[in-house]
Amino acid sequence: MSVPDTHAGQPRKAAMAAWIGSALEYYDFFIYGSAAALIFPEVFFDESDPATATLLSLATFGVAYAARPVGALFLGHFGDRVGRKKIMVFTLILMGISTFLIGCLPTRDQVGTLAPVLLVLCRVLQGISAAGEQASANSMTLEHAPPHRRGFFTSFTLSGTQGGQLLATLVFIPIAALPEEQLMSWGWRVPFWMSVAVAVVGYVIRRKLDETPAFEQQAATEGVVKLPLAVLLREHWADVLRVIGGALVASVSTIFTVWALSYATSDSVGMDKSSMLWVGALANLVALGAIPLWATLSDRIGRRPVFLAGAAGSAVTMFLYLWAISTGSYPLTLLLGIVAFGVVYSAANGVWPSFYGEMFSTRVRLSGMAIGTQIGFAVAGFAVTFAAQIAGPDGDDWSAVALFTAALCVPPVVAALSARETAKVPTEQLGERTVGQAAQPAKVTA
Repeated sequence: MSVPDTHAGQPRKAAMAAWIGSALEYYDFFIYGSAAALIFPEVFFDESDPATATLLSLATFGVAYAARPVGALFLGHFGDRVGRKKIMVFTLILMGISTFLIGCLPTRDQVGTLAPVLLVLCRVLQGISAAGEQASANSMTLEHAPPHRRGFFTSFTLSGTQGGQLLATLVFIPIAALPEEQLMSWGWRVPFWMSVAVAVVGYVIRRKLDETPAFEQQAATEGVVKLPLAVLLREHWADVLRVIGGALVASVSTIFTVWALSYATSDSVGMDKSSMLWVGALANLVALGAIPLWATLSDRIGRRPVFLAGAAGSAVTMFLYLWAISTGSYPLTLLLGIVAFGVVYSAANGVWPSFYGEMFSTRVRLSGMAIGTQIGFAVAGFAVTFAAQIAGPDGDDWSAVALFTAALCVPPVVAALSARETAKVPTEQLGERTVGQAAQPAKVTA
């Protein structure tokens, strides 16, 4: 039995909704990263101890990643029960509201220690939202995509995150250039207030998107799974572990985006804030083009080799990038930043949405992606805090941070080497425990 094809044109609509929604969602998420590195140590923490203030500020960046696994359990469950579309709308609105509230928070000088407490609470809401965003958008695009172009279409979710990061960086460049008094009083709040537009635009875009034919067929024939987590852990536990290991590659992004920015603009290196923000902006601009190209290549030669190239290559290029920062040479830093983040990291970043999603069947896909990625991303989020400690009391031991980042690239390599190649597997056979044999469906409930 099959569901009639009433979804003509939906693959492009789903990809665009994923791109725009993820861009808007991760605009919110990444402006926090920039503020945590440049603004919040002075606004929310004790200025008399700059090193500790920076460490605590970077720790609040990681708090959202700690909240992500909890959000993944909740949103993954309902995403496999009620559909991808409703979760996509919910996560976007939650992110917009929580980010707007950050821009309204009182400072430490105004309310004392209550200020960082409120900041952490808003950050937790951001983390819960992000937990369901990528998994629902990836599931939506994968299930709408033509079988031979799943890599290309699902990559739009990650192109969107890079677009959001680019937008966040471009917004912060003029903000960072404000006079210090204006920057610390009201200037830093403006990018957060703009999240009102995020919620409105995101809602309009996503509410018009159809549910996926794969989910509708699952619901109409076998029914939806009553307890997706139970089925996931029984039938796909090894793939969940692979996704957790693979997701550690996101540490490259958080180290590049937050710790390297903090290090480059510290007294030990002394690079200009606006100039370093341009490194991130240009690297993300290159990534916007590189991600769909890597994804298209994975449709031809497979997910595993492209992902492996990105994960292993990032271990090397991030070492070179941090070394370039240590020299104080801006041209060298710009060049290697673009190579490391814009080109090499994009290979893994552009392929993982299809690579991970194809490991699971429709009935538990959103749960599998959400839980697996968010546990791995939680480690990646706190990688910034660990890096700040590893860098020593002066925060300038870049080589230790480079080795730490390289070590976090090892589990993704192992995960990819142990995974099945799924690029050529028909969509309806994805998630079967033995590719090419009929799947044994779990007991489901309509």
